[in-house]
Amino acid sequence: MGILFKSYESSGPGIAKDTPKKKGIALFFDILFRKFWLIGGVNLLYYIFILPLTFAFAAITFIKNETALIIVLAAMLLIFAVTIGPATAGMTRVIRSFVIQKHTFIFRDFFRAFKANFKKASLIGILDVLVYISSAASLYVYPQMVLQFGTKAFYIPMVITLSLSLVVTMMNFYIWLMLVATDLSFKDLIKNSFALAFVAMKTNLLTFVITIIITFLMLLLLNYATPMFMMLIPFIPAAIMCFIICFNCYPIIQKYVINPYYASKGETNPELINDAEAVDEETIFEDMGGKEKPIDKEKKSKGKRIS
Repeated sequence: MGILFKSYESSGPGIAKDTPKKKGIALFFDILFRKFWLIGGVNLLYYIFILPLTFAFAAITFIKNETALIIVLAAMLLIFAVTIGPATAGMTRVIRSFVIQKHTFIFRDFFRAFKANFKKASLIGILDVLVYISSAASLYVYPQMVLQFGTKAFYIPMVITLSLSLVVTMMNFYIWLMLVATDLSFKDLIKNSFALAFVAMKTNLLTFVITIIITFLMLLLLNYATPMFMMLIPFIPAAIMCFIICFNCYPIIQKYVINPYYASKGETNPELINDAEAVDEETIFEDMGGKEKPIDKEKKSKGKRIS
């Protein structure tokens, strides 16, 4: 029996309370592996709000009547533009809790953030959609104008448009996190995210490159392994990229936005307080992690060993 069913009647020495905490890449993978299936669950919730875009692409294939196609596309894109922002706020709220290792109820907290930030998040989402549609259009329109008029000067507005799109992308690394973690006004959200896009340029470029690599891999799956891609998209890409962004960028928000706020009030950001620092009163029960003796697994019952 001992071979098939391992005995769990013995315990190790436990984890000492003064064990060094993981940081950097070690902490990243520690949280990722522990929360991987929960992150997949968050992505599944988020995918619900990507479905209108999926239906829009399907409509292009199956609807042949031009008028009906335009109506369906307009409706699906409008639903997507209005709801994708609040959905992003909900996903960011939950993933941020994972990053700061704070307990969260995924479904409840997702839709609580969805509802609480609906107006601001919808406006941000609509602006994002307009920016990225403009960027995609510039990749087609300006090269065509170069061919038509025979001058490369039209590449200049294309580069400007793509550069603005890059800045907006880096602003998105911060604006959603600040939306769910602070009570800043819409104006201050824009102002602070714009400033952080340049203040933390090294982190932002690294995060951008990683998200581009993930997007590229997903496109490869789309082209060469469509069934696998269709199985993965409801569970992986969006929430994984959100996790990377939150892990890299939320400490910057703490440093430049949240910590100064608490410092101005003479307080310490509660997200940064260690458990040992949070207890000011005399400890009644001492943490014996790492000190207790292992339990002897050689327990006997009626003279026979339990295996």
